[in-house]
Amino acid sequence: SWFMRCINEPIARMANAEDNCSGRFWEGRFTSQALLDVRAVLACMTYVDLNPIRAAIARTPEQSAYTSIRERVVDAHDSKLLRFSDQAEDGIPFKFKDYLELVDWAGRAIKIDKRGYIPSGMPPILTRLGMQPSPVIAYLVKQEKHTPVALGPVSMLRAFARSVGR
Repeated sequence: SWFMRCINEPIARMANAEDNCSGRFWEGRFTSQALLDVRAVLACMTYVDLNPIRAAIARTPEQSAYTSIRERVVDAHDSKLLRFSDQAEDGIPFKFKDYLELVDWAGRAIKIDKRGYIPSGMPPILTRLGMQPSPVIAYLVKQEKHTPVALGPVSMLRAFARSVGR
């Protein structure tokens, strides 16, 4: 929280001065979640990469400015992002094509509380990018009223809860 305050405050001051207004720069308070396994990291990455779609700012993930998915597609060779790899020690232990399909599939889900989604008539992302399709990953979209403190399998959640005294 201290670190986020140190980041948020100067940005809010600059934006407020620029717009001649006052208040927070972001809508709500910062929240943090412990990401306990690869599935949780992928779910979080997918959520962030779909923010411009959900806000109806972009129609497709590869058109979304300032997202990691766009950087991975457009600037793949110059990207400083952690790479996808079949070996966990070399990067994100997941195939990039599978991640693209995951984001495309999740982005097509219409969420009542969000303005945007990837239209059903839009060709699949791998087709749009001229890549060979691979099997779609089983993925569930959880809708929770409260933001969880940690994401991961039950065994890791229990260990995490013990470690933080819950």
